[in-house]
Amino acid sequence: MSEEIVQETFEVAIKNIDKFKGESKISTWLCQIAKYIWYKTLKKEKKIDKVSFESLEGVVLSNTILEEEILEKQEKIEMFKKVQKLDEQTRNVIYLRILGNLDYKEIAEIMNKTPTWARVVFFRGKQKLKEEKEDEEGM
Repeated sequence: MSEEIVQETFEVAIKNIDKFKGESKISTWLCQIAKYIWYKTLKKEKKIDKVSFESLEGVVLSNTILEEEILEKQEKIEMFKKVQKLDEQTRNVIYLRILGNLDYKEIAEIMNKTPTWARVVFFRGKQKLKEEKEDEEGM
């Protein structure tokens, strides 16, 4: 099992090396990846469940939460990278809607368009992002 975890750790690390920011030692980063894979493996094999997961020491649990937050942040970064690839109008509508928390009427006013236009552009942008994600998962 340990050999598989080491192998998967390096596979994940190689695929995500561009996400390593250098804020910690690379060995620390690799250990965090390995620990996450180990937890995932144990959970898959049903050797631990949520109840026993919660009974782990506070330090381990807080590290797990930290790891999940890091992975969530990485997912957000990937999503923003994808949004950046969209055309400028679509990108602006998505940013105003999600980050600005604006409704379609407010977006329309900013963009000198109609609320319907803003709604359609947002929907189509969302669809493009969804299709791209499905294409990646299908590969």
